[in-house]
Amino acid sequence: MVKLAMRKKYNSDYKTKIVLELLREEMTVNQISSKYDVHRTQLNQWRKLVIDGIPELLTDGRKKDNLAKEHEEVVKDLYAQIGELTIKLNWLKKKSGIDV
Repeated sequence: MVKLAMRKKYNSDYKTKIVLELLREEMTVNQISSKYDVHRTQLNQWRKLVIDGIPELLTDGRKKDNLAKEHEEVVKDLYAQIGELTIKLNWLKKKSGIDV
């Protein structure tokens, strides 16, 4: 009989605790891997994810707000265009005798 490996799931608090310990560099990756029973590769992926994400966390929030507002305005304009085109299409269908 073949035993299938179950995929482990870790919550964000647990991952955070481990990554912070990795970043402190008081223990090796192998030691932390053994301590928490998490594979070295997974630990390195988590650490890389955190390090790569730090610049985004430290960006000016006002820029994000401006981009969100611009995006919202574009979406509103597109919905308005869709509404206008729908009305025109229904009018054309009505005038041509096609059932709406």
